[in-house]
Amino acid sequence: MSNDEKVYQKLLRAIVEHKLEPGVRLPEDKLSEAFGISRTGIRKVLQRLAIEHFVVIEPNKGAQVNEPSRKEAIDVLESRILIEPLLITDILKHWDDTQSCYFRSLVSQEHKAEHRGDLAASIQLTARFHFELARLSKNAVLAELIEQLCLRSSLVIAAFGSKSSVNCECGSHSEIIDLLDAGELVEAQAWMAHHLELIKDSLNLDSKNEQPINFQQLFSEMEQ
Repeated sequence: MSNDEKVYQKLLRAIVEHKLEPGVRLPEDKLSEAFGISRTGIRKVLQRLAIEHFVVIEPNKGAQVNEPSRKEAIDVLESRILIEPLLITDILKHWDDTQSCYFRSLVSQEHKAEHRGDLAASIQLTARFHFELARLSKNAVLAELIEQLCLRSSLVIAAFGSKSSVNCECGSHSEIIDLLDAGELVEAQAWMAHHLELIKDSLNLDSKNEQPINFQQLFSEMEQ
């Protein structure tokens, strides 16, 4: 794993695990000092996080952890609740044993991340499950929209969610695979809508904690 990738994963984990709260400034000089890499390397990592909506970079102001509003959080999940169940009809047209095995492998990765307490990986994997499932519909426009909504959902869960937002309390993805294997259209649509409703209900929209950040201490503690 490259140095840039290691820094990316540590920053992502810090954001997802609420060690870096929404709105926290991410000064290049302090991050460079904390990680022992150049400011150019830090800038590349921050730009990658900005593409994924975890970070906002403003001209002459620098980077900060993205801070979705409470309304945005609800709007993102409700948009998914409206769209994703509708894609099940077309997903079933392209569902077969190969797809079933592949998505079960993703569920296995999710369970491993959950068991080791890796919330960042859990959020990434649950988003991947949903947008790759959407791609099976072969509706490129809606699949791209779902991918963007999943990325924004990852930020929302990082900002307002908890472990319950990505674990079996909101329904294991293996359950919808079982329904797709059985060709149960209505049941699969209902499961997807209920699953996303549970994720929305798991959000704590009042969470907010503003404290000064000692980046060197934070990331040295994450190494332990």
